[in-house]
Parts: sequence; C-alpha cells; structure tokens
Amino acid sequence: MSEQMNAPMLPPPAGVSAWFSTWREAITRPSQQTFAVIAQHPDAATPNRALIWVFLAGTIAALISGLLQAILQAAGVVPQIPGMSDLFGNASRSVAASLGIAICASPISGALAVLFFAIFVGIVQWVAKMFGGTGTFSQLAYTSAAISVPVSLVSAVLTPFSTLGTVGYCISGIVLLVGLYALALQLTAVKAVNKFGWGQAFGSYFLPLFVIGCACLACIFGVFWFAGGGANQFR
Repeated sequence: MSEQMNAPMLPPPAGVSAWFSTWREAITRPSQQTFAVIAQHPDAATPNRALIWVFLAGTIAALISGLLQAILQAAGVVPQIPGMSDLFGNASRSVAASLGIAICASPISGALAVLFFAIFVGIVQWVAKMFGGTGTFSQLAYTSAAISVPVSLVSAVLTPFSTLGTVGYCISGIVLLVGLYALALQLTAVKAVNKFGWGQAFGSYFLPLFVIGCACLACIFGVFWFAGGGANQFR
C-alpha cells in the first residue's frame, strides 16, 4: 500500500504524444463522457488545433495512398494509370511520376480536407444550436478531428489494397466497417458536446448531409440538363 502511495506520478503526455493520446481515447473509449472530457480540453477553446490535425492527416493520407498505389503499380498488382507508360516510358518512371504527383498534390489534399471539414462541422454545429445544443464550433471541431484523423489515416492505408481481387473485397468491407464505426463515434460526439438527446444528434448530423446531397444531385441534374439541350426549350 505504502509503495503504491509513494510511487511517482507520471506527467501527462505533452506535444505530439498528447495528440496520439487524445486520438486513442476517442477511438478506443467511445462514450459520451470521453467526448465531453475531450471537448473541455484547453486546445478545444479554439479551432486551430483541430484544423492543424485535419491538414496534417489529409496531407499524410494522400502521401500514404500515393506511395502504396505506386508500390502496387510497380509490383504489377494493380493496373497503371492509362497512358502513363506511354508518357513516361517504363514502369519505374511511371512509379516515380506517381510519387511525384502524390508529393505535389498532398498539401492540396490537406487544404481541401480542412476546407470541407470546417464547412461541415460549422453547419452541423449551427443546426445543433437550432436544436438547443450548448456546444461551440471549436469544441465540436476538436472532438470530431480526434475521431476523423486516425480513421482517415487507417483508411488511407487500406484503400489502395481494395483493388486486389477477392482480398480487395474483404478490405473494402473492413473500410466500410471502419467508416460506420466512425459515423457512430461522430454522432456520439455531437450528442456529448451539445448535451442533448439522440434525436437532436441525428438531426444535427444527417440534416446537413441530406441538404448537401440534394444540392449535389441538383447540380448534377442541372449539368446534364443543360448538356442535353434543355436550356434550348426556353428560346
């Protein structure tokens, strides 16, 4: 007993190790209490930390995906990009080109990930406020990023292997399960951050998805309608 009481207390993790600790808590201890504690973290007072996480995850995920895709192409496991061999000459050059494209495009992927993440979280939190939620954009962004960052990195590793025939179907199933698990965690996070019921959490999360989906379908329909000469009917 005395030995346990005299045992030195380990300091809490700091720096990057604290990031991994937060991500691990969000993924392995999925509860409303866990997400409520994460939302009260000092870094959740502003969205800066969450946006940095998302940018780094988007950039690293693009690099990982591009690297694995290039390795699989070099091994002949997956088909190379059509016309790439004609453009660069041989397999080694096409692999180098794929790596070069991945390296150059990865920061753009990170920036786009931040943009879409911020827009979606902002809309979700805005709807949550309409349903009586008490959380803030920064708190939801920090909690959501703690979930989405490790999930996106895992998906980046698994997705390139989804083209490997029968094995690819299994990997695609795993990716789908990971996505569903992440969705359940996000719903729990919305509920915990805003301190309301499951109905409000579902409405806050899925109503924006429904509106965005309808808008995308309307845009696609409009493009095909104009391309098909539908605008000529008004002339």
